[in-house]
Amino acid sequence: MSDAGLSPDVLWRDAVMAASVFAVDPVGLAGVAVKARVGTVRDRWLAVLRDCLPASAPFRRIPLGISDSRLLGGLDLSATLRAGKPIAERGILAEADGGVVLLGMAERVDAGTVARLGAAIDSGEIVVERDGLALRLPSRFGVVAFDEGVADDECPHGALLDRLALHIQLDAIAGRDIAVLGPDRDTVDAARALLPFVAIEEPILKAICGTAVALGVDSMRPSLLALRAARAIAALAGRRSVLTEDAALAARLVLGPRATVAPLAEPAESEQEDPAAEPENAPPPESTADDGAPEPDSIDLDRLADDIVLAAAQAAIPAGLLAELRLGGINRSRGKSSGTVGALQKSVRRGRPAGVRKGDIRGGARLNLIETLRAAVPWQRLRRSAVSSGRVEVRREDFRIARLKQRTETTTIFVVDASGSSALNRLAEAKGAIELLLGECYVRRDKVALVAFRGRGADLLLPPTRSLVRAKRCLASLPGGGGTPLADGIDAAAALADGVKRQGATPIIVFMTDGQANVGRGGKPGRAQAETDARSAAGAMRAAGLATLLVDTSVRAHASAGRLAIDMGATYLALPAADAAMLSRSVRAVGLQSQPNHRASP
Repeated sequence: MSDAGLSPDVLWRDAVMAASVFAVDPVGLAGVAVKARVGTVRDRWLAVLRDCLPASAPFRRIPLGISDSRLLGGLDLSATLRAGKPIAERGILAEADGGVVLLGMAERVDAGTVARLGAAIDSGEIVVERDGLALRLPSRFGVVAFDEGVADDECPHGALLDRLALHIQLDAIAGRDIAVLGPDRDTVDAARALLPFVAIEEPILKAICGTAVALGVDSMRPSLLALRAARAIAALAGRRSVLTEDAALAARLVLGPRATVAPLAEPAESEQEDPAAEPENAPPPESTADDGAPEPDSIDLDRLADDIVLAAAQAAIPAGLLAELRLGGINRSRGKSSGTVGALQKSVRRGRPAGVRKGDIRGGARLNLIETLRAAVPWQRLRRSAVSSGRVEVRREDFRIARLKQRTETTTIFVVDASGSSALNRLAEAKGAIELLLGECYVRRDKVALVAFRGRGADLLLPPTRSLVRAKRCLASLPGGGGTPLADGIDAAAALADGVKRQGATPIIVFMTDGQANVGRGGKPGRAQAETDARSAAGAMRAAGLATLLVDTSVRAHASAGRLAIDMGATYLALPAADAAMLSRSVRAVGLQSQPNHRASP
């Protein structure tokens, strides 16, 4: 069996059926989300889909990083320069009207492109009002989104996945498992003609909606899409009415992959109420005038339809996911992960393109020639009245500067409490947690640094480096014992973070301490003075706006560590409740807070 709980041949049959159903109603179903990397299986599935679509249906590909003018339409610069007047250009979405758009590497598509796709899917038209143009073009299409992500957090944007009716998996299918071909084009054409006349009865409608509720599908859109898929499946079979098996298959293709909770199990027979166990003196049921004419068992038929549809949808839930859901539920947020957590910085010389803006070309900024001409062209008729030459007149207000963004390098600074109290309690566990985080940092290609405080001061044991071996060796040799100079540890971390920021990188500080100070600044003993110095240092760190995570290493969560986290504006996490995954997520969350649109919060 595959990871999805279904054998590869069943997965391929479902994939072929999904292609056929989508070809019957590409606009109504909006699209197919295909989890598949580039390979033979994906090519074969795409060939099946194209064989099912009408020969005249447009088929367009949307490349990554596509501009708005190419996606939606706008000013055709070359034609405008030749004609001397604004000429409109149709975008890919308008060209795909009545057909299909193909979205490769959908997990990397930016949120702006997803928003424009979603607006076109919802409204069925493209509206362009810029560059002196006002266009309103029909754009009714279906989307095939290929998810090529490898990691669990690499997935298409949730707004896109919610709109695409069919979700299928091809990664678990090998080339030898491809034995079933799709229906011929004539069958699909006949189903497309029959689709407007296919009806769906109320019991089937209730069964599909009840299945969505049982699986924890909160959005109403998947239920509507499942109903449309059931009608398309019935049309493929040549029926004018949706049967239970049509609804069951639609639920498996549409609702099963979206499940967020495990369906409730039926009560055991021993727990069900025994109708025979009635009191001896119970009064007989009241008779009615209709006793001689029993009604058909419509309630049982409805219950049977519900059970069949729910069982079919449940079969499409991945086996491992179903087990986790039954243990108490997991967060299946499909929002896009940040990956590397360095802060985004605007730049005029280097980085990835992030649009254009008005500006001056002085200061090393890059002039975007195409957008500059695009801004100047609509004004040429007015400007040529004063200038007789046939050249395009470009003025300063037409200048468009390329906006660039680059993600800065991240340096994770581990600050370890190696004092006697920590050594007696959980220094070994703290080292283990840091080793797990070091592995995560190595995967993200972050730099790491190690600061330890014990005795009468703090020491920089490891300057920022990418060497995982060196970091682990330094951590393993870290001794424990002595007092807790917490203020010196905070000061040392803040100074190192300030140096990292001056070099253009993003610092993230991870404190591993129980928060109980007994040595003040400069090695002065005394718990009261030590706590005062620690709170003063924590306040300075908060004022500096440094992204910080404080991991409480005490045996039981201690109030002093919580107060310290509030003072330094850090995210608080108790080590007794933290596992490797939680630590990793916490560091990523703290890294996101370091970006310009986020602020550290206690």
